[in-house]
Amino acid sequence: LASFFRKTYGPTGAFNAKPFEGSRSWAGARPELRAIAYDSNGVAAHMGLLRRFIKVGEVDLLVAELGLYGVRPDLEGLGISHSLRVMYPVLQQLRVPFGFGAVRHALQKHVERFGRHVPATVLSGIRVRSTLPDARLDLPPTRIEDVLVVVFPVESAMSDWPTATFIDRNGPEL
Repeated sequence: LASFFRKTYGPTGAFNAKPFEGSRSWAGARPELRAIAYDSNGVAAHMGLLRRFIKVGEVDLLVAELGLYGVRPDLEGLGISHSLRVMYPVLQQLRVPFGFGAVRHALQKHVERFGRHVPATVLSGIRVRSTLPDARLDLPPTRIEDVLVVVFPVESAMSDWPTATFIDRNGPEL
């Protein structure tokens, strides 16, 4: 998996592949569950999941954070919707109110396509605070990013998602 992530994330910038040096297969928080697709060429796609409480505005909320998503470069364009269709029944089995993810703005058109296969809402104008995965003396202990937030209603309705412009992950990103 570490090699898969280096090859998948490396083309987006050397810094993005750095967390996967050696045999480490997670960048921030370690996933609780992984969906891994294989084909005759090895790992084809990956998605990680971690149940956690996040703070949306002033509300503590249980979510299943989805992250560590990757599709082998030769399969790009074939995977994210299928991966979410596979993960959605898992979210239902976990009985979490919401699935949650955060992506950079450059992926907006990509994530807006989720709604065709999985009920998802893309929210903008939200800042997300995360702790850094490793303690560093040269950096502050937290990072705040302006990202797109993707919410998947599972056991609750989207109308139950708190209205807020700030989310605290209460830990590192997945």
